[in-house]
Amino acid sequence: MRLEANVSCRSFYKALTLDIGEDGMNNKTEYYKISSFIFLYFFTWSASIGLLAIWLGQKANLSGSVIGTVFAVNGIFSVILKPIYGYILDKIGMSKYLLYFVVAMSALMAPFFIYVYQPLLMSNTLLGIIIGALYLSFAWYAGVAACESYSDRFSRLNGMEFGQIRMWGSLGWAVASSFSGLLFNLSPAYNFIMGSVASVIMLIVLLNLKVNTNSAHAGEVLTKEKIAPADVYALLRSRKFWAFCLYVAGVAWMMFIAEQQFSRYFVTFFDDVHQGNAVFGYLGTVQSGMEFVMYMVIPMFVNFIGAKRGLLIVGLVVGARLIISGMCDSHLLISVLKPLYGLEICLLLVSVFKYIAEHFDKRVNATMYLLGYQAMLYVGNVVVSSPAGYMYDRIGFEQTYIIMGATALTFTLISAFTLSACQSKWRGAKTLNVAEHH
Repeated sequence: MRLEANVSCRSFYKALTLDIGEDGMNNKTEYYKISSFIFLYFFTWSASIGLLAIWLGQKANLSGSVIGTVFAVNGIFSVILKPIYGYILDKIGMSKYLLYFVVAMSALMAPFFIYVYQPLLMSNTLLGIIIGALYLSFAWYAGVAACESYSDRFSRLNGMEFGQIRMWGSLGWAVASSFSGLLFNLSPAYNFIMGSVASVIMLIVLLNLKVNTNSAHAGEVLTKEKIAPADVYALLRSRKFWAFCLYVAGVAWMMFIAEQQFSRYFVTFFDDVHQGNAVFGYLGTVQSGMEFVMYMVIPMFVNFIGAKRGLLIVGLVVGARLIISGMCDSHLLISVLKPLYGLEICLLLVSVFKYIAEHFDKRVNATMYLLGYQAMLYVGNVVVSSPAGYMYDRIGFEQTYIIMGATALTFTLISAFTLSACQSKWRGAKTLNVAEHH
């Protein structure tokens, strides 16, 4: 027990001091560059695309049903594009060409929204929806998955932890959220212009990012044999792939879809809806802060317990949070539960990347993430969002959340047997070997 405690303390200290690798100052410099890139990407997203629904209603004058159609079409384009981005990333390895494209599309944000998207939505709505979905998927909905996947591979190549890079994205989102609404009230054009300017800075950072493909960790991350269509076909036939997708469908779908309309449920705990909105906004800031801190320590925690246990703990926390939310009758308790979503996101994302790196061929690493995780999440939006909304209206948020929580717990139990064992520093090299016998 004392040994395990010492390991945990050392891991926590390493996280707080940002122990990011073994290659000295040069490695630290590249850490700051890739972290700045992620910070700017999420800053730009939060300051502009994060307000998309409000902009569509207030500035493009679209009805609620049409806005729903916009997001549905965006989801369809994203599901199609994400596996393509994944394949390209696996094909080009550590080359930055795809990221250059994503950043260039992001830099076009201001002229696109001001001179293309808004006029099209108001004059030819269907064409505007399609063109917008294509642009938003290129730059954001699929772009963010590409940036995260590249950052994960970059971190492993340099002996860093992905979580300690991704945490700066949470900080970027929180910083932009603190004033983007005020800027939007002046004029949304300011948000888009700021996004374009931040994207130009992002491009400069990316141009100066040095990639060392001959690092000590290169053999663990890179492969000379590039991905081929046959590799994707083999991935789709893999039992491990579908076991992972089953976990995503049972746990991650419940987690993200429950969050979509959680704000509507949250404000019902307050006599004054405006007070509820304000408290929800404050808790969003607390959640972002929790994400930032958790990304420091979660990688060490997952290394200690193993990626599979990390995924299972996410399922347990999601299930418990949703069930308690459904049974809750106190605004204080629901306020405590809300920020736990930030913990779930951190633990899920770090565990997902570590699980993929351990169990899937290096040639299909990015394809697996963008197809098996990211695209599957959007499939969940298409398949489950509408039935969930129907259940909210028919049986209420309380009963729906209890059902969704029970579903997450059920699939967590199933995944204990179907997910593959992972390396850990707790009680031996492998954990939860039961899956290896099925």
